[in-house]
Amino acid sequence: MDFIWYIVAGLGVGLAVGITGVGGGSLMTPLLLIFGFPPHIAIGTDLLYAGIAKSTGVYMHAKRGNVNWRIMGAMAAGSLPASFLTVWALSQFEHPEHYQHLLTSTLGLMLLMTAFVIVFRKQIHALIKPRSDSQSDGTKAIFLCGIVLGIFVTLTSVGAGALGTAMMMLLFPAMQARNVVGTDLAHAVPLTLVAGLGHVLLGNVDYYLLAGLLIGSIPAIYIGTKIASYVPNKVLQPVLATALASFGVKYLFF
Repeated sequence: MDFIWYIVAGLGVGLAVGITGVGGGSLMTPLLLIFGFPPHIAIGTDLLYAGIAKSTGVYMHAKRGNVNWRIMGAMAAGSLPASFLTVWALSQFEHPEHYQHLLTSTLGLMLLMTAFVIVFRKQIHALIKPRSDSQSDGTKAIFLCGIVLGIFVTLTSVGAGALGTAMMMLLFPAMQARNVVGTDLAHAVPLTLVAGLGHVLLGNVDYYLLAGLLIGSIPAIYIGTKIASYVPNKVLQPVLATALASFGVKYLFF
């Protein structure tokens, strides 16, 4: 019976991701915590799930020419080594219970930041004026942003989508929206896979749970993208942002 609920959870999150574009990690990890999974299992399983579930999307964006590989490479050059080092740091603890508070507190912070980006994405973009030299100016900065993402995504499974997109919007305001989305997704997949495999080595992945989530979410994401134009996204995104902010306050302060 539990396996059915895992499929339903994957279905619900997959639909939300397909309709709203909100990253799966920011929705899935709090949901798994509600189900009673320990933070290290929820985060580790969600990271591996995200890497697998998003892989098809990368292929489609790359095929359409929506990925800026230079920017993606600069981000990955910072994030992947940072993820390796974060996994190594966690491995120095004798037991996962010893770093549970670190995971939940960091998760709360990332959920609050994600909620902020969702609500104020258009305002953030409107404040930035496109510059013709923005790509050359921002490459070094996006490398440093990659380091930050590598650390926090590995600790929380949250941020590879919403925060990565916000960083590129700020540093490369001349980029078209489809290129921002495609490049961010192309970076998110190797980052979540590396972080997820790191958690596999730490013993933080529940494969039974992972299978249920994938079965439910992969078709649901496709369905969600098809019905997105019929759903009032302006209503759904603030509702989701409010929920994420509520979870963020809970995990950060309580």
